Amino acid sequence: MCRNIRTLHNFEPHATSEEVHAAALQYVRKISGSTKPSKANQEAFDEAVHEIAHITQHLLDALVSQAPPKDREAEAAKARARAAVRYGAA
Repeated sequence: MCRNIRTLHNFEPHATSEEVHAAALQYVRKISGSTKPSKANQEAFDEAVHEIAHITQHLLDALVSQAPPKDREAEAAKARARAAVRYGAA
């Protein structure tokens, strides 16, 4: 799994359209093996990002959870702590 794709479900506030688009872009980059497609592939690349972002938003809108929403700042702090341990900056 691509490390840059983050969980978007069950956060308060909800994921923004920019976050959904960024996740779709990372997904398409990963599976296509290209961070910047050629001019010949640009339209297909952009269409894939658009469609994946669209269906991702539908998925997020349909998901339900009994767990309380996660706090974005608390989750970011946990991620920074894990990175510090992983990279020896702790």
